[in-house]
Amino acid sequence: MLPCVAGSPAPPSSASPSLNQTLSVPLHEDGRPIVYFFYNTNCAECQRTLPFMEEMAILHTEAVFSYHDIRESDSARILFQEFKQAYGAEFLPVPSLFVGKFVLSGEEEIKGNLEDAIRLSSGETGSTQPVPSGGEGEVLTVPLIVTAALVDGINPCAFAVLIFLLLSLIALDTRKRMAMVGATFIAAVFVFYFFSGLGLFAVIQFSGLSRLISLVAAIIAIVAGVVSIGEAAWKKKTALLSIPESKKGLIESWVKKGSLPAAFVLGVLVGMFELPCTGGIYLAILSMLSHQVTLAQGIPYLLLYNVFFILPLVIILAVVTLGIPPERLEEFRGEKRPYIRLAMGAVMILLGIILLWEVL
Repeated sequence: MLPCVAGSPAPPSSASPSLNQTLSVPLHEDGRPIVYFFYNTNCAECQRTLPFMEEMAILHTEAVFSYHDIRESDSARILFQEFKQAYGAEFLPVPSLFVGKFVLSGEEEIKGNLEDAIRLSSGETGSTQPVPSGGEGEVLTVPLIVTAALVDGINPCAFAVLIFLLLSLIALDTRKRMAMVGATFIAAVFVFYFFSGLGLFAVIQFSGLSRLISLVAAIIAIVAGVVSIGEAAWKKKTALLSIPESKKGLIESWVKKGSLPAAFVLGVLVGMFELPCTGGIYLAILSMLSHQVTLAQGIPYLLLYNVFFILPLVIILAVVTLGIPPERLEEFRGEKRPYIRLAMGAVMILLGIILLWEVL
């Protein structure tokens, strides 16, 4: 995590403002360092760290402990953002604390380094400069999001509809028209998934039932993963986790329209109907993010997820536009379908286990 306590603090720089000048709150009170602890009551790691903080407050009377729940208080969220900007740690998740020059983030780092940080901060009442955070929480999160999104994006549901749409258009119009309609379809899928994810993220984080929802999401992801792997092993042609048969007629009717507005409506419909295919991965990622970042901080992660989610569709559209017949892609999709289901199942099980570990 962040090696702030183990190393020497960065030397003061006359070109940079001191923390005392940057922050709206003091870093010391009557010569004692103030430990600003930021947490979220719905965060499992925060819940495990909070008793330790209360114990440290009793043992270390040479410091003042200040607790801030970013879920319950707008002012706490604003203050947390102020501290992150001042310390150069804009992507820092909770639980995190700031004391003197030092930034500690995560249960393990806080428990391992808080006493040293208090000791080194005691008696420092003058201007101090922050030790910048390495932002490692973001580094650990991004690869997981990108991997999950790519695997989620190769699901057979959206692939099948896009290829069917391209097959219907290629005999009727130019490749330019086909590219425009396909791009509209993909944009609609992106818009639907992004705003659906944003709504689910808000519900998970502010419902007060984050741990319960995360537990349900973990179970759904694991069960869906097992089903997907089972279907791959038995080479079932019709997947249980697929667009319902009752909705395929409606989708086909919009495909045949071939217009830009129809393509957008089709993208939204596919986004709605393919949730049985992709909901396990997406819900697990949203639950994990809700424990680490606020809603505003989660928006870039949601954008990143959905960019990589639609990337396979973009590649297919580009390949067909450049001249490869959609029929060949349809054959390829059929041949590789068991491997796609196997990959999706493995990722869903992995995400479910990670989420269970975090919640429990």
